Amino acid sequence: MTIAITAASGHLGRLIVEDLLGRGVPAEQIRAVVRTPEKVQDFADRGVQVVRGDYADTAGLAEALRGADKWIFVSTSGSNEERLAQHLTAVEAGREAGVGHVIYTSIPNAETNPIGFAAVHKATEAAIKETGLPYTFLRNNWYWENLTGSLPAFVEHGAIIGSVGDGRIAYATRADYAAAAAAVATGEGHEGKAYELTGDRAYSYAEIAAEVSRQAGKDVAAVNLDPEEYRTTLEGFGLPAFLAEGLADADVQISHGALEQVTDTLRTLIGRPTTPVADAVAEALKN
Repeated sequence: MTIAITAASGHLGRLIVEDLLGRGVPAEQIRAVVRTPEKVQDFADRGVQVVRGDYADTAGLAEALRGADKWIFVSTSGSNEERLAQHLTAVEAGREAGVGHVIYTSIPNAETNPIGFAAVHKATEAAIKETGLPYTFLRNNWYWENLTGSLPAFVEHGAIIGSVGDGRIAYATRADYAAAAAAVATGEGHEGKAYELTGDRAYSYAEIAAEVSRQAGKDVAAVNLDPEEYRTTLEGFGLPAFLAEGLADADVQISHGALEQVTDTLRTLIGRPTTPVADAVAEALKN
């Protein structure tokens, strides 16, 4: 059995490798596929296979994936155009390599989700299906870290900003989603499934701000900006225009309910509750 993880040097990829090791999967059965092997020397030192592979290089990635019984395909970052091009190259590499089972990290309700980022996932899922390879789609809701990574600034300025209004998001942590990927890769009966993965409840920004205020000992408000103002503010923070625009668009769709769905699929796969707001905030403040 060989489990390959592409983008294994990223935040999610690293956690997936660690989770597999924690489950007792022998290190030699785990293959970390990365563009820069030096970034995961710590995995190599523990016996994990480390191989070079790039989503932009079909032949090289196909060679890196050859012989993999399971491939955890972690979606990449960048503009929609860049991401889709890389994903389609990766799918072709997986087809050429003849991987046994593709496990792809997607977005909630990928086929109908109105968030602009979803178009890439919808097209990638369709391309994977067209290969005829066995697949599982892990449709991850938002990561807590997307928000809590900016917690120091929120506390400093006394505000969590966005354009989500009263919309709710069913957050879970990267570690929660990594555990689900590892569970599917080491389990049976997941082929042909699209799993809608969410936290155990959905939170509004007002609820999150109240928890941050409680733990930080300082009033932090949820401030709802006009989408255009929010986009401009994000660009002012140094985000590239495509990302600022995409995040502002996502917030508008969230305000209409795009990420409020809650399922018990994630907690069932990982065998424990997902990470609640209190724990996510405490971890961010501690770090």
